[in-house]
Amino acid sequence: MRFHTRKWVKPEDLNANGTLFAGKVLAWLDEQAVIYGIIQLENKRVVTKYMSEVNFMSTAVQGDIIEIGIEVVNFGKSSLTLNCEIRNKMNHETIVTVDNVILVNLDEYGKPKPHGKTKVEYVKDRLDKQEV
Repeated sequence: MRFHTRKWVKPEDLNANGTLFAGKVLAWLDEQAVIYGIIQLENKRVVTKYMSEVNFMSTAVQGDIIEIGIEVVNFGKSSLTLNCEIRNKMNHETIVTVDNVILVNLDEYGKPKPHGKTKVEYVKDRLDKQEV
């Protein structure tokens, strides 16, 4: 799994218990999953269709740095299925896991659109192909 994004836990990210608010964690995870999908599918119109069971395993406190990991599980016809994990950067303790986040590639009318992708591509490799 590749960890793409880091977040700094600030006071506004905490719940009444003084630990990282679950809703904030899920918002960060959803945003990063969609950004990942947009980059992979090369389309700004990518939405979250489904998120499987969310397993909260630990928490974070103010000042912690967390990181969000994403890996591709499957490329569907118009979908992309991801596995996600959020962990504490300093001790690598897992905070949250989500086994399946399904994203859907949409056309300009908001309907599912085949993306034609079958494997993970990196922007660097796309840019290298354009230079040749």
